[in-house]
Amino acid sequence: MASTACFIIVSRNDIPIYEAELGPAVKKEEAAHQHQFILHSALDIVQDLAWTTSAMFLKAMDRFNELVVSVYILLNPLYLPGSRITSSHFDTKVRALARKYL
Repeated sequence: MASTACFIIVSRNDIPIYEAELGPAVKKEEAAHQHQFILHSALDIVQDLAWTTSAMFLKAMDRFNELVVSVYILLNPLYLPGSRITSSHFDTKVRALARKYL
């Protein structure tokens, strides 16, 4: 069965700065809206969990039907607040890793 993974990097202000639909399934508008809904509901859980654990990886911290939300809490000193990640090299690497591991 073909499935889609959605990889999103969110700034500390809950603003998506990078989004990639990954996997063999074609992105549909309904799936994009569903991913945004799941993202924003998961952010509420992440904000609560971030203060109660020292772990940087919160695997399977939320579920919605067959979709699982895993989170890395990483600080990036090279990130300019408010900017989006637009590097084509970064996007190529993300997609290559998705093909390899998904």
